[in-house]
Amino acid sequence: MAIDIQDPRITRTLRTGYPEPVNDEPFGDDFFGNEIMPGDEYLEWEDDVFRLDDISYDLKKFLLHLGAIEKIAE
Repeated sequence: MAIDIQDPRITRTLRTGYPEPVNDEPFGDDFFGNEIMPGDEYLEWEDDVFRLDDISYDLKKFLLHLGAIEKIAE
C-alpha cells in the first residue's frame, strides 16, 4: 500500500508559482504618499519615512547626515 504524500511547498508552488506565501500587502506610505511594499528600501528619520527609489542621491545623503536609519520593509 503506497501513500502518496506531497510536500506542501510543492503543492503551493504548483498552485501559486511560489514555494512560500508572498506578502503583497503594502507596508505603508512614505512622506510623499508613495506606497512602500515589502522588500523596498527606505529611510526613517524622526516620524517620517522616505522610499529610497523616490528620492535623490543628495536628499539621501542629507537625511543620513541628519541621522536617518536605512531599513527594508517586511
